[in-house]
Amino acid sequence: MSSTEPPASNSPQPRPTKGALFIVWLVVFIDLLGFGIVLPVMPRQAEPYLTSLSPTMRGVVIGVLFSVFSLMQFVFSPMWGRISDRIGRRPVLLISLLGSVVFYALYGVAVSLPASNAELAIGLMLLSRIGAGIAGASVGTAAAVIADCTPPEKRAKGMALIGIAFGAGFTLGPLIAYFGLAIFAQEPWGVGALASALSLIALLIALVIFKETRNPENKAGKEFFSITRTREVLAMPTVGTLVLIYFLAIFAFANFEATLALLTKSAFNMTDEDNFLVFATVGAVLMFAGGMYRPLAKKQAEVKLLTAGVGMMMLGMCGLIGIGYAASTPSPGDLKLGFYASISISVIGFAFVNPSVSALVSKRSDPARQGEVLGVNQSFASLGRILGPLLGSVLFQIGFSHTLPYIAAALTLVAVLALLPRVANPAREGGG
Repeated sequence: MSSTEPPASNSPQPRPTKGALFIVWLVVFIDLLGFGIVLPVMPRQAEPYLTSLSPTMRGVVIGVLFSVFSLMQFVFSPMWGRISDRIGRRPVLLISLLGSVVFYALYGVAVSLPASNAELAIGLMLLSRIGAGIAGASVGTAAAVIADCTPPEKRAKGMALIGIAFGAGFTLGPLIAYFGLAIFAQEPWGVGALASALSLIALLIALVIFKETRNPENKAGKEFFSITRTREVLAMPTVGTLVLIYFLAIFAFANFEATLALLTKSAFNMTDEDNFLVFATVGAVLMFAGGMYRPLAKKQAEVKLLTAGVGMMMLGMCGLIGIGYAASTPSPGDLKLGFYASISISVIGFAFVNPSVSALVSKRSDPARQGEVLGVNQSFASLGRILGPLLGSVLFQIGFSHTLPYIAAALTLVAVLALLPRVANPAREGGG
């Protein structure tokens, strides 16, 4: 621990348990896998139930079906974290997986209804997305398991597992979706059934091998929904700044994610199949970068890796600004190599930011409140995933070059760079 690292209060010895880190990886992977399975097909599966609406209202309904998932994660991540601090990580993660089983199955039921039952179908789809978002709000609890099982000097390496799981789920989800539709002869319920079945397998594995990791000596508060306690978390030295950094980084990256498919169409006129390969590339790079981060975390401090990650994200966004502008000129030339280089650099940077922030938040928090604090951190990340796509989608339509989302992302990352000295030098927090 560096000299600027605030000492954790009464840090207990880590409690390594058999299979704990594997279950954390599996829970996050299943969460993102379920999201990635539904993501490519949900707009198309919703459309038959929306024929009576105007094009604008169809877009609103589909947008709500997407955003409500992240909204539930924003609301419930701190709650799950506090519950896990109170009753343990194991019951929370098991409930999360059980919820995924139930609500992905409900999604399969919803999209199997005839078009004459449009209101019921859309209502059940909305309910399934709400339930899946609540169930998937346990990423903060999964991060708390890593904090329970790893000493501070190995915390960042452990947190990188979450990034690898994100990348694997994001990569394999769309593949499994199309594979599942083929297996079930294009039956619309096949996607939900497959996501539910995979969640059930993960639940059964967790029931067998996952043991409790929370230290029973840590006493947590009884409040599950508490704005006051969330404010307490944000007031912790450097933790509030780290949460803000995470929110801004996610917000910037979400501007990129939400408009990537639009950019590939406007700049390169890519087909749906080509676009799928682009998103698979993003997931594969994210997974590779997570694996690359783990050995680096043994030698470099989290703040240095965080700074490098923000810098790479900015470099990638600047590259996309150039690509978008060049594509709007009469003779753009071949831009695909630069495009893939830009998105890869940006994704690698994001893969460095994610575990660095989580590790720093964990190390600078009270061990008895790991679930709560990491839950608050994930809650603000979810808020970034709500607001980023909203702004990015609007900005993309403004201006002929479609570069405004990436300009907004780059400017946001400038603000992150301005905040980093407060993290590197905790004494400067609050103007100290």
